[in-house]
Amino acid sequence: MERKFNEEEVLKQLRKPDTQKQGFAQVVEEYSERLYWQIRKMVYSHEDANDILQDVFIKAWLNIDKFRGDAKLSTWLYKIAINESITFINKSKAKLNLSIDDEDSFLINQLEGDEYFDGDNAQLQLQKAVVTLPEKQRLVFQMKYFNEMKYDEISEILGTSVGALKASYHHAVKKVESFLKESN
Repeated sequence: MERKFNEEEVLKQLRKPDTQKQGFAQVVEEYSERLYWQIRKMVYSHEDANDILQDVFIKAWLNIDKFRGDAKLSTWLYKIAINESITFINKSKAKLNLSIDDEDSFLINQLEGDEYFDGDNAQLQLQKAVVTLPEKQRLVFQMKYFNEMKYDEISEILGTSVGALKASYHHAVKKVESFLKESN
């Protein structure tokens, strides 16, 4: 019989040295796929997403004692994943000596060069449209559109008001629509 993930029980396990590893294994099992796809939508590469996901869980494991429970565990993990992804993108651009203006082409090259991308042309065009968005709008769009997160949850993760998120999403949708109309 499959056990349902119970955050309160897992947090109790994480606080006890003798059950900490068992609790963390449940965290990894529960959140790996969701975090992987959040990261993947940001870096567009399967290998990079896997590497970053490992970094996220290493960082979470090393800092689990500092998790106070002020927010949900998923919120904390998403914050780590987003920060690690942004750090990765910035380091990659710095290695390639790219300016901020070249970020779009860098991410599109990542997407087009990913052998694991299995979307059709429409999906590729949508992803290219999303890449052209400013970073904050891109994040909000990805979390709302692809992950179907509620504004309250996105607000906790990004530390932005719900009103500002709704505005960002609205502007992002308009820009994506405009990009798709122009590319047809």
